[in-house]
Amino acid sequence: MHDIWMRIVENLHGRVGGTMNFRFILQPVMAAIFAILAGLKDAKAGRPVYGWALFSVPAERAALIKDGWKDVSKVFILALVLDVVYQVIEFRFVYPGETLLVAFVLAILPYLLLRGVINRIASRM
Repeated sequence: MHDIWMRIVENLHGRVGGTMNFRFILQPVMAAIFAILAGLKDAKAGRPVYGWALFSVPAERAALIKDGWKDVSKVFILALVLDVVYQVIEFRFVYPGETLLVAFVLAILPYLLLRGVINRIASRM
């Protein structure tokens, strides 16, 4: 088990400085753009902070997930495809768990973090 974790950490570290490292800037920026637009729309409509509402308003959770997925799905799928291409080039093998982890960190995490913050900032202006 220890060997698997060491391989994952080593492979993830290699992505940062290796081939196709432009995606570590491009994909979070794309996710941030979608998050900013959605956060501004949320503030204008008077909706609660996205991340907080996901966990605290169970009745709206499905609609919130669907709305967020609509925004970030393209970036997430692009992150998946680019990571698979990277793995084929570098490892000649595809590790699906690593692909999902990288896509989550590059696409979904920035979106989740920024959408609520932008909503808060825009609501106070």
